[in-house]
Amino acid sequence: MSHLRKISLSLILAFSLVNLSGATLSKSMPSNEASRDTSMVKRLEWFQDMKFGLFVHFGMYSQWGCVESWPVVEDDKWARTDDVKAWTDRNKDFSLFKRDYWQLNKTFNPTKFDPDKWADAAKYAGMKYFVFTTKHHDGFCMYDTHQTDFKVTDPSCPFHANKRKDIAKEAFAAFRKKGFGIGAYYSKADWHSPYYWLPDSLGHGRRANYNTLKQPVPWAKFQSFVYKQVEELTTGYGAIDILWLDAAWTRAPHEDLHMDDIAAMARKNQPGLIMVDRNVRGKNENYRTPEQEVPAKPLEFVWETCMTMGDQWSFKPEDKYKSTFQLVQLLVDIVAKGGNFLLNIGPDSHGELPAGALSRLHEMGDWMSVNQDGIYGTRPIAPYKEGNIAFTSKQNFVYAYYLAAKEETKLPAEIRIKSLHPMAGTKVYMLGYKKPLDWTLKNNEIVIQVPADLQKLPPCKIAWCVKFQQVQ
Repeated sequence: MSHLRKISLSLILAFSLVNLSGATLSKSMPSNEASRDTSMVKRLEWFQDMKFGLFVHFGMYSQWGCVESWPVVEDDKWARTDDVKAWTDRNKDFSLFKRDYWQLNKTFNPTKFDPDKWADAAKYAGMKYFVFTTKHHDGFCMYDTHQTDFKVTDPSCPFHANKRKDIAKEAFAAFRKKGFGIGAYYSKADWHSPYYWLPDSLGHGRRANYNTLKQPVPWAKFQSFVYKQVEELTTGYGAIDILWLDAAWTRAPHEDLHMDDIAAMARKNQPGLIMVDRNVRGKNENYRTPEQEVPAKPLEFVWETCMTMGDQWSFKPEDKYKSTFQLVQLLVDIVAKGGNFLLNIGPDSHGELPAGALSRLHEMGDWMSVNQDGIYGTRPIAPYKEGNIAFTSKQNFVYAYYLAAKEETKLPAEIRIKSLHPMAGTKVYMLGYKKPLDWTLKNNEIVIQVPADLQKLPPCKIAWCVKFQQVQ
């Protein structure tokens, strides 16, 4: 992943309506011609229904708490910051840092790795799919590949003796058992491979350090390496729903991996596979992945915001996690605009999700237990937002989320909406509250009355969802 970009948060609200006047459902649109295949349209509908997923960046870099992979690229100085005490001294000498980084496989031993605990926390939070870093740009494989010994299962890695040594396989199995969709993240670049960064060539940037068109022999070996690794992941690791390919710069014409061949092979092995050749565009990118940002408005294709809970993708000691307030409102904002929210957490060197992250997942789960009806399976509906209210829709319902201000813990006496008008006779409910709410239409504005008991004791915090249903 690239470094963090500034994020602007938008406030939201959620409602559920039936037969609304002046409102039209926004259709999900595929990003390219491949997505228009009938079977892929169905698969993307399945993907869009899930809305909320867990992304996990875990690798040998987790021991230092440094940025994942990127510090070994000389030109990417942003990745070598002084706020990680474990490697500040090495940072003064890049060659020393690089030498020690490539030895991290020899000390990687996450003895508290328990993917069932990860899956339990994610399930409680209301997450529906799981994407795991099988190999990041540094080339260290978190699965039992046969293409390199730079892997967690090799005798050079202390964890190879653990019964859960094939970390990717164990993680996928744990999440699959609990009903999650499974996504395999895989970096097309590999800075450890002698066929990507030739040992006898200088290299300062993230790309292959030689002209692949003029030196086709080593590049052909790298092409074969990538093909075989993807083949391993799509044949030996159970049902894979998403192949999430990173490193967009590794692409034709200068770093041509023959992606059409890889896609055909992967889909033959995994029928219905959703592919994300991210940021490349074209037929092998079934949905798009805005990173560390939420679009200002709905997009005309299937999309997913991937974002860190903390400051970086990998584990960082004393990381500054976003508050539950921010995370819930981000989720609503993204869903109201038709996207999915893939939220990343980096496990620590022991293989555990940090306590601060777990507490936020639990609090999000508390909120989702009340409001999930207006999240899962929904699609955007114009005008998407009105002030601090965000809309989602499902079947003959529209959900309106009233996003609280940071200090707002009590519901207002009235909720007013101008954009969407339910038909006469429609009952209005707040999710988590059994009694219907009184409402009127005044000057082309819905006025919903919130009873005193509901004001004082709302069903949840952060965002409250009102649902309208048309009386038949």
